[in-house]
Amino acid sequence: MPIPWLQLIDAALGVANFARNRRPLGPAADEPPLQEQLQAGGRVPAALEARLASVVVAALKEAFDRDSRRLELERDQLAAERLRAERALRLEMLRQAGDREIGRLRLLAGIAVASWVGTLFFSARLTAGTTAARVALGTGWLLLLAAFAASFVAQTRVAVALDSLTKYDEAGSGSGALTSPAGAFALWFIVCGLGLICVGVLVA
Repeated sequence: MPIPWLQLIDAALGVANFARNRRPLGPAADEPPLQEQLQAGGRVPAALEARLASVVVAALKEAFDRDSRRLELERDQLAAERLRAERALRLEMLRQAGDREIGRLRLLAGIAVASWVGTLFFSARLTAGTTAARVALGTGWLLLLAAFAASFVAQTRVAVALDSLTKYDEAGSGSGALTSPAGAFALWFIVCGLGLICVGVLVA
């Protein structure tokens, strides 16, 4: 009867494979895996538990740090946007104040011209009158022309201040830079010039 060599070799290989699979890999091979310990209600070793706790604490600390940095960045962005909005509002208010000032100065210039043209109707009577009437008329005309010139000078200064508003910063001089003494002088020149012309008419 022939010997079944192939079956014997097969059996030997199977026994070798089984023995190799059952061989312990090291001193920790006798311990069940961590998952089996947890499923069986076993306790995690203290070193592993401390390591897991430190990893969790580090992860939480990193998350908190990231959230705090994000919140701080958002606060900085909100503060920058608020400052930008306040600066834009101040600039807009200054522009509106400058436009109103220019409108007032133009009105003064128009009043000065209209007053000077209106006094031309009395010029024949005043020039034919006394010397005091002629002096009053001439001085009144000079004051009206000075008011006209002062209003234009003030308009120029206000326009220059409005053009420089783009360079306005926190150390800017504010709305006071949009006013000019020439604007106040123009009003008083008109009043004084009209008063002198009236005096000249009465004297003549």
